[in-house]
Amino acid sequence: MPPAALPSPLTPLADPVVERAGLELRLKRDDLIHPTVPGNKWRKLTPNLRAAAEQGHTRLLTFGGAYSNHIRAVAAAGAARGMSTVGIIRGDELADAPRNWSLALAESYGMRLSFLDRSGYREMLRSLDDPGTLRELEARWGRCYVLPEGGSNALAAHGAAELVAEMPGLGARDFVCCAVGTGGTLAGIAAALPEGARAVGFAVLKGADGYLEGEVAALHRLGWGREFGDWRIEHGWHGGGYGRVPAELDAFAAGFEERHGVRVERRYVAKMLWGLYGLAEAGALPRGGRVTAVVTGPPDPAGAG
Repeated sequence: MPPAALPSPLTPLADPVVERAGLELRLKRDDLIHPTVPGNKWRKLTPNLRAAAEQGHTRLLTFGGAYSNHIRAVAAAGAARGMSTVGIIRGDELADAPRNWSLALAESYGMRLSFLDRSGYREMLRSLDDPGTLRELEARWGRCYVLPEGGSNALAAHGAAELVAEMPGLGARDFVCCAVGTGGTLAGIAAALPEGARAVGFAVLKGADGYLEGEVAALHRLGWGREFGDWRIEHGWHGGGYGRVPAELDAFAAGFEERHGVRVERRYVAKMLWGLYGLAEAGALPRGGRVTAVVTGPPDPAGAG
């Protein structure tokens, strides 16, 4: 597998909305890390791939939806490492449907897909820590290294924490922002921040108030043996739910692209930027602050649908 291009670029961005709010803005371009395992997927997968190899695993098994960035990244990384991969996909109605571009790409890397009805999928995710669930998975697929949905476990959070070291000079005026799907990236950032700096996550899920906070706190306890108080999650910018891209959000992202020449992934990154600009316009971030927006992944390929 080609090496990652690290550290990812840290790019100042001049924008009148942010400047009127008395803020500085930078983009942390993690979308440029790697061609097939980009952004936070590289950071979260790398320590897990290392652990899988150390434990003698030759198969990765994980979970995701029809357009999951994580599913594609696991498929690509597994193929590059010579490991077989299995993707448990949410929605049994997809089993006999034509493959969308995302699932087709995962299969092109050799990933075997298995489709579960939504209630069964949720139940399996809830019971991943149950030895019986692992036995059930291994009875069907053989011995495998199991990654949760989105790849967010304690190892993944530690991998995400490494990006903070690529932003020297963080201090009391700094806010580091990212999208939040499963909480691993936010957990890692918050755990690694120096004293005074704060992390702000923007939920991409609807109705996840409290749930996502619990996920991040649990990752902190598992990975660091303690909780941290330097972070929060904003829940007003999900655009109607996971995968939803309303016209207002799409128009915001298109305008950002036109002004700055940076293509924007819609399901995660656009929601984070939309929320960040909303907070800036509302005066919800203190003047004199410096905001670093982590671009966690690239946009879908041109023409994907």
